[in-house]
Amino acid sequence: MGKKFLSLIIVPHSKSNSRTISFSKKTVKGFLWGSLVVGILLAAVTVDYVRIQVSRKTYRALLGENQKQKESLARYQASIGTLNKKVDSLETYVKKLNIIAGIKSQDVLKEVGIGPVSVPAGDDQVVPAPPSQIQPGNLKSISQKADDIQKNFDTLLNLFESKRAELATMPTISPTVGWQTASFGWRTDPFTQMQQFHRGIDIAGSIGNPVVATADGIIVRLNQDKIFGRSILISHGGGLTTFYGHLSKFLVKAGQKVKRGDIIGELGNSGKATGPHVHYEVHLNDKAINPYFYILEEE
Repeated sequence: MGKKFLSLIIVPHSKSNSRTISFSKKTVKGFLWGSLVVGILLAAVTVDYVRIQVSRKTYRALLGENQKQKESLARYQASIGTLNKKVDSLETYVKKLNIIAGIKSQDVLKEVGIGPVSVPAGDDQVVPAPPSQIQPGNLKSISQKADDIQKNFDTLLNLFESKRAELATMPTISPTVGWQTASFGWRTDPFTQMQQFHRGIDIAGSIGNPVVATADGIIVRLNQDKIFGRSILISHGGGLTTFYGHLSKFLVKAGQKVKRGDIIGELGNSGKATGPHVHYEVHLNDKAINPYFYILEEE
């Protein structure tokens, strides 16, 4: 029996002869099956392509969302860090108020890390230690510290109301406007290059700038020598005194009463000085105290 054929007859519009193309049924079946397979493959590829595009779009969206979350987290951590610093700063401020109010001694400030670290000192020197910090992000710890500070503030406000006159004699302001060039504690002497304990702070400025009394008191002594040049000693009562050195001019007299903020002299470089500045000391019962413990003005 002969092979079965399918014929395709092509009849042109022109008068030319028609053409007949014959295919075996096997060829037609092969073509149809091939077309089906190709169609399925194309459909699969199309579906896979669409899936990849959708996945790609979803991935980009998730990536963008992840980036936004990272940025939000970074801002949150920065905010927590800023809050932590503010709470620490406020805590230091309140501790100073406690010292001024006489509730605690200067030793409590060892926790906040002011000045040199673990330096040998004599009996008349106060040498603080390094800081203790709240770990960033510890909201519970920060919140607890803020609550403690608030409670302490309330106690201090009540106390200060009853001690206004006494507090007026506390040296709570800076003696002049300028920038601190030397702190309280051990340092290398700029003249001898030897280690020497600096019993006050140095605040540099322009010659002639006003120097003020840091608290109410009485001018005990005006002096002039080779070390501190023109200097003033003020007694504030209760064993508390302040000392101002390297002045260029006196504007008060011995025995004169002064109020906090009264101008007592002018900044200079008299005596043993590398440049214009005020050497400022605070003494309690003849013991040198870091003036930082008393100054409440913002730096």
